[in-house]
Amino acid sequence: MAAFRIPSPGFSVPRPAAFGADPGGARMARIRRSPNFRDGVFQNPGGTARTRPSGSATEFAKIYFDREARALRAPKGPIPVHATTLADLARPPATGLRLTWTGHSSVLAEIDGQRVLFDPVWGERCSPFAFAGPRRLHPVPLPLAALGPVDVVVISHDHYDHLDMPTIKALAGTDTVFAVPLGVGAHLEHWGVPAGRLRELDWHESTRVGGLTLTATPARHFCGRGLRNTQHTLWASWVVAGEEHRVYHSGDTGYFDGFREIGVAHGPFDATMIQLGAYAEFWPDIHMTPEEGLRAHLDLQGGGAHGTLLPIHWGTFNLAPHAWAEPGEWTKDAAEEAGQAVAFPRPGEPFEPAGKLPVEAWWRAVSGPIAHPWRRPRIAEGVAGTSKGDLDLAGER
Repeated sequence: MAAFRIPSPGFSVPRPAAFGADPGGARMARIRRSPNFRDGVFQNPGGTARTRPSGSATEFAKIYFDREARALRAPKGPIPVHATTLADLARPPATGLRLTWTGHSSVLAEIDGQRVLFDPVWGERCSPFAFAGPRRLHPVPLPLAALGPVDVVVISHDHYDHLDMPTIKALAGTDTVFAVPLGVGAHLEHWGVPAGRLRELDWHESTRVGGLTLTATPARHFCGRGLRNTQHTLWASWVVAGEEHRVYHSGDTGYFDGFREIGVAHGPFDATMIQLGAYAEFWPDIHMTPEEGLRAHLDLQGGGAHGTLLPIHWGTFNLAPHAWAEPGEWTKDAAEEAGQAVAFPRPGEPFEPAGKLPVEAWWRAVSGPIAHPWRRPRIAEGVAGTSKGDLDLAGER
C-alpha cells in the first residue's frame, strides 16, 4: 500500500484506499500532451476558475452555522423515495429513452437499448471515511445489484460525491465498461477495474460502446481526492448519443459560454441532466444556481425551450448553505417562467422524457419555510409593499 508523508522526519501513515492513485507512466505522459493541461495542471475553459471559497471565512461560518439556516438544510421528515423494483426497470422504455434519478448526480439512462449509469454513488457518505463527512438525506432507492446489467458507467470527475470507491469496487466485479475523464482511470485501476474496461477521454474525444457514442465535453470545475490536490485528473460533462436519442450530463460545473458550443456540436438533446444544487456566493465559478442551470439547458438546446431538464446534484447530500429544498423551488419557478419542461421525480422514480413527466413538488411535504429571493424583482415591479413572495411555506404554492 502506498503511503503519504506527514511533515515529521521518519513518520508515515497508510494512504487511505479511498484517496485513489495519482496518474503515472504512460497515463501521465498522455496528460502532459493534452491541450487542456498547462503549467502542470488541467485548465478550465475561459481561464482560471476560483476553486476555493472566496470572501470572508467568518462570513461563511456565520451563514453556514446559523441555527435557523442549519434547520433548513435538512428535511423535517423522511424524503419520499420511490421504492424502485425490478418490474420498473425490466420492461423496455416505450419511447426508447428512460431516466431514473437515484439521488444527487446518479442517473440510470436507458437509451436505445443500452444502459448507462452516470456518477453512481451508493455510499452512505460522500467522504473517504465511513465515520465522517456529509451523510445521505435519504436512503438509496434500491440496491446496486438490483439495477441489473449496465453497459457503461460514466464518471464526470473524481470528487467523493461523484466517484464512490465502494460503488466502483462493486461494479468492477461486473463486465461493464467505464468511461472517465483523462487521469481518473488511475483511481479505478487502483480499485480493481481492469485497464481493458476503461475508456479514458480528454475533452472532445469520443468512444463507442455498443450502439452508443460517448463524448467527453468541457466543464468548469476542478478535481482532487487526497491531501495533495495535484489537478492531474480532468473533469468533464458528457454527451451520450444513440441511434434515436441523445442526452447530456453536466457533471459539476459553473456556468460558461461553452454550453452553446456543446449544443451546436452535439445537440439538441432529448434530455439534459443539469447540476443546479450546492451553489453559494462563495464559489460562483464551479457550481450553478437553478437560474444558471436553466440557462445552460437552453444554451444546449440552441437557445429555446426544448427537451426535458432533469435537475441533479440536490436533495441527497448537504453540501452548501442553502435550504436543502431550495433548488427544487427555484428551478420550478424559473422553468415555468421560461416555458421549459422539467422533471421532478422522487429519488428512484423512472420516467420517460417523451412521456408523462413527474412534476409534483414532492419536497414541500417535508420542507420548512423557504425564502424566495429570486422572486423579488417581479414583486418590486408590480406588487410593491407585498412580502408574501419573499418567504413562503414551501407547501403553500
